[in-house]
Amino acid sequence: MKQKKNVTFNDIAKYTNFSKTTISRYFNNPDSLTLENQEIIAKALVELGYKENKVARILANGKTEFIGIIIPHLHNHYYSEMLNQILLTYEKFGYKFLVFIGNEHEETERQYIEELLAYKIEGLIILSHTIPSKELADLNIPIVTIEREDRYVCSVNTDNHMGGVQAASLLAKHNCDILIHINSPTSTDVPAYGRITGFLEICEEKHLNHRIIYRELGKSYEEMQENALDIITELDEIYPGQKKGLFISNDTHANVFLNLLMRKHGKLPDDYLIVGFDDSPISREAVIPISTIGQQIDKIASEAVSLLVEQMNERKKRKPVPLKEPIHKVVTPILCRRETTEK
Repeated sequence: MKQKKNVTFNDIAKYTNFSKTTISRYFNNPDSLTLENQEIIAKALVELGYKENKVARILANGKTEFIGIIIPHLHNHYYSEMLNQILLTYEKFGYKFLVFIGNEHEETERQYIEELLAYKIEGLIILSHTIPSKELADLNIPIVTIEREDRYVCSVNTDNHMGGVQAASLLAKHNCDILIHINSPTSTDVPAYGRITGFLEICEEKHLNHRIIYRELGKSYEEMQENALDIITELDEIYPGQKKGLFISNDTHANVFLNLLMRKHGKLPDDYLIVGFDDSPISREAVIPISTIGQQIDKIASEAVSLLVEQMNERKKRKPVPLKEPIHKVVTPILCRRETTEK
């Protein structure tokens, strides 16, 4: 079979009666052409069966159409689902992704960012917490963060305070003797700290007996089990026979607590109610579906990429207008009532 001849800029120029310079501008700076001329060239590309040479285009204009992602780890189902939803935005926005997992090592993540910049990424999405936003802003590249400290960069976050209010309110309706929030030590400048303030607001407003347990549960499943079992043993000793409403900071940990209680009692005991946070797939697929605060992960991912693309497109203009201050978008959480609070 005879191989088809590649359509060149020269071929397109002859077909449209434009100069090769005009054709080049269409690919590299379309805003410099009138809409009418853009439409003429776009129609010609279809009629000629033009297939874009991505490598040649990158060499010509330096635009790779790559976005970098730094994610802390994947043992928490929230991060794996967020990454999945970000990758699915390719069909809508046309950008590809280079992903690095930092494992919460600050210097390692700095090395990964240098690597990404060497690949000429056009923008960066950061989910890890290690590098301050001031340092990220100094990279001079469009950046959007998700659920981390974001004073100097654009971000998309869940309304965590509202989520804490929703979780505590749900447990309060079930007349628990004590409400307990289990979370890792959390800095006040991280959006997730709102889960704590929302929980406390309802407990104090309604004069509810409550407690916050700050505990690092670990990264491996074995560590999570061991530390969660210690907490359950402590709660059984301190609050025997009392109805305990647990608000746990994420669905991965909530599922660990559920599994341990199921193994110990053969069911979820009547004196335990559980609410997680994220609405990641594990909350729906658990042995008993877990009530949770849904983060609308698909919407957060889409909003984050959209906000990043807006910044990248602005930079491609002949006279880009830089942001006067970072844009912070907030997505409303959705309460998902399931069987761990149906008592």
